[in-house]
Amino acid sequence: MSPQIKNIPRRQAIPILYTRGTHYDVGYDVGRTFAALIKNFLQLSGPLNDTYLPLYNTDEGRKVYNATLETVKKSFPQYIRELEGTADGAQVEFHKLFLLHMDDILPVAVEGRNSINQPIGCSTICVNEPDCEILAHTEDALSEVLNHYYFVSAHIVSDSPQGRYNVTEERFTSLCYAGHLPGYTMNYNHHGLVFSINTLSAARLHGGKTPRHFITRALLSAENFVQAQQILRDNGVGAADGCSVNMTFLKQEGDRLFHNAEMGPAERDQSQLNILTVSPGEYSTHANMYLRLPVPEVNGLIIDSSVERMKTFNAFKAPKTLNDVIRMLGDQSAQEHTVFREKDAKDIIKTVCVGIFDCKRRTWALYSDNPKFNAPLVVMPLVIKD
Repeated sequence: MSPQIKNIPRRQAIPILYTRGTHYDVGYDVGRTFAALIKNFLQLSGPLNDTYLPLYNTDEGRKVYNATLETVKKSFPQYIRELEGTADGAQVEFHKLFLLHMDDILPVAVEGRNSINQPIGCSTICVNEPDCEILAHTEDALSEVLNHYYFVSAHIVSDSPQGRYNVTEERFTSLCYAGHLPGYTMNYNHHGLVFSINTLSAARLHGGKTPRHFITRALLSAENFVQAQQILRDNGVGAADGCSVNMTFLKQEGDRLFHNAEMGPAERDQSQLNILTVSPGEYSTHANMYLRLPVPEVNGLIIDSSVERMKTFNAFKAPKTLNDVIRMLGDQSAQEHTVFREKDAKDIIKTVCVGIFDCKRRTWALYSDNPKFNAPLVVMPLVIKD
């Protein structure tokens, strides 16, 4: 009888894997290297075990699963091979990993309900000042994600063009939840794209469309802002669900520009998209609710939490410096839904880490604890193509 898996208190550790090869090779290396973390996470995941797997074992759930898988195989067969590699390397079932990437699509499509009424999500601040060009992000997740994440620094070279955008080379570093493809948390690629994700919960999701995890995985191949918009629109299919993408390109000509893209579930055959540009002298904040795109959202704690965190941000003066940003991201003054989340060990949602991209210094600082009181655990250079 195997021992019962339990989550452990916050660790000051973030492992990293450097890997090069085909999509399958990279996925396999991720699975083999982090097999213990992936297996633990699959056992601990409440949404997977309590909701996604029971629905997967129904006729209607399997129908939605198969339609979504076939759609992704047509658009992004290389990312399916990558995920198959992860499953093989970790010696876990592929369908469990794919269900994690479908997220709440299955319960909404089958039962018409959002399965997780929790204050889930992340907070992002972009500051565009002459001496401070920063994209900073709290990674907030269900408590079982704590200690179940890692960096993947990958160089993928293909013999032939891959997927709908004919990509032959990808090089990136991404913070990944255990068993998940790169792209859905904090990331940068060798073209100079830096981006972070805020989960958004639209009320109506679509089976048979492209899950946001695969759209943001494809975003890691983007060479410029035009390509990034093309990937987010996913023309011909469109997103199954929604998210907010905060991004900038380190190699862009002219002034520094940050962008916040709100992506909504597809209407007809492409994602809904609204983009806000943050010019020099401006800043932006985003949590886990639509601010501009008119998408009907779920009711409940994710919205309550976003409203309170945005209220906290708005109580600060406009951030101008790194210290201003750290004070905002480390704030715990709110009565219920704090920006940095860790009230006690029983918290359902925790800030699992904080990342700060410094575009002037070209560094990525990762904090495994509250940045107001702790130094970063690692500061990595952002290495981009000449």
